[in-house]
Amino acid sequence: MTQMRVREAAVFLGVSEDTVRRWVERGILPASADASGRTVIAGIDVARRARELAHAPTPDGASSARNRFTGLVTDVVADTVMAQVELQCGPFRVVSLMSSEAVRELGLAPGVVATAVVKATQVIIEAEHTGASAT
Repeated sequence: MTQMRVREAAVFLGVSEDTVRRWVERGILPASADASGRTVIAGIDVARRARELAHAPTPDGASSARNRFTGLVTDVVADTVMAQVELQCGPFRVVSLMSSEAVRELGLAPGVVATAVVKATQVIIEAEHTGASAT
């Protein structure tokens, strides 16, 4: 099982280390001590808490798309036909290419709240070594 230290858990949860420590003290986030006596949290418990904290907006209608990222439009580069729209969704940057007509119809401009809806037949997932130990 993957275990991570408080600092790593805070990064993945998008909160401060102090917040993670308070959650551990209150029993909101289970933790244990590693062989060196440092507080560690199971990756599965961090994932559970991340899911609890996620506030996915509810679409007005039905949709089969499950991947929704709400954020602020940070940049729009448009010509007469196509546009590139960037959203900052928490710590993640999402970029979409669309028609300039769609940008105008949606009123997309820096500072506007928008939701990127992703429905893909192929999603590539990469695992990186974070220093967390897999035991």
